[in-house]
Amino acid sequence: MKRLNLHDCTQYANNMWLQKLSVINFKNYSEAELSFSQTVNVFTGNNGAGKTNLLDAIHYLSLCKSYFNPIDSHQIMQGEDLFMLQGTFKKEKKDETIYCGLKRAQKKIFKRNKKEYYRLADHIGLFPLVMISPNDISLIIEGSEERRKFIDNVISQTDSAYLDELLIYNKSLMNRNALLRQISVSGRYDPSLMEIFNDQLITSGTHIFEKRKSFMLRFREIFNSHYKYLSEDAEEVDLVYDSPLLQDSFSELLKRNLERDRILERTTTGIHKDELSFTIHGMALKKFGSQGQQKSFLIALKLSQYTFLHQQKGFEPLLLLDDIFDKLDNKRTNKLMKMVSDKDFGQIFITDTSRERVENIFKNLEVPVTIFEVEKGLVSI
Repeated sequence: MKRLNLHDCTQYANNMWLQKLSVINFKNYSEAELSFSQTVNVFTGNNGAGKTNLLDAIHYLSLCKSYFNPIDSHQIMQGEDLFMLQGTFKKEKKDETIYCGLKRAQKKIFKRNKKEYYRLADHIGLFPLVMISPNDISLIIEGSEERRKFIDNVISQTDSAYLDELLIYNKSLMNRNALLRQISVSGRYDPSLMEIFNDQLITSGTHIFEKRKSFMLRFREIFNSHYKYLSEDAEEVDLVYDSPLLQDSFSELLKRNLERDRILERTTTGIHKDELSFTIHGMALKKFGSQGQQKSFLIALKLSQYTFLHQQKGFEPLLLLDDIFDKLDNKRTNKLMKMVSDKDFGQIFITDTSRERVENIFKNLEVPVTIFEVEKGLVSI
């Protein structure tokens, strides 16, 4: 096991940053232990070397899951029975040790300072993080569920009550859908039971809707500012939040759609049908945006998430940039790096295939950078 020790950059007094990361049997890493600087940390190496896996380990420690694969057991190194991750964060001048362990066919264990969490939801938001990755293209090309997840991820890191309401809503939705299927099979309709599930959906759904609507009012303004900076105001873009609850009350919507729900055996209206539309020059970004415009849009979206979290939490989240230089022209790349190297940003982790490119960018910006070489699950400095 190779241990990497770095000197802290004490002039950067971040309120939160990741000091150390240890991984065992995580993806393509049998064992590694890394120490990071408070400013910019870069993993360079060929495609497939394992650079992104290190970012995913950091994401795991912050948000209790992989950014790329929802199945926890798939993170275990092939041929092994378990994986373990541990990170030491410095937060408000205190050391915080976060541990995650998973054995095959067993429950995932998460601990903060050696104390196991009863609910993983209690960890979300304590160590906020934003990841920018090529996988983010799913926000544009996939269905509305991906965009709802994005909204929920941002709000949940700042509002634990919102996350609780989401869990309640999803459970109530599952129960109501099960009842609709049962009615179809048995032919028996129990209005009182339907009313109970409706009331549960209405209570939590209305709360979620109001939170989403309020969030989007603030977030849209932040987003437009970031995109203008990145594109030098070259394009007109927008985010449009749409929900059935903008047109009518949830109770009225459920009442009006009951017969349709019974025929289709599922709940056809509600906040699980909310949509976030992306436009460029008033047209769908998915159809009319170039690859460069789509990438700039996504980066602005994620930087807006960062700004919102920073404003709400009062300290800088971690920022993870995975292979983002491809398909961005030099002008937008330099503007992005200049922006994230500003005092408003904290600790940053970057992956890139070109060490020379990264060195040149940060040399020009006069920003200290620590570069790690990654090759087949081995890390050196």
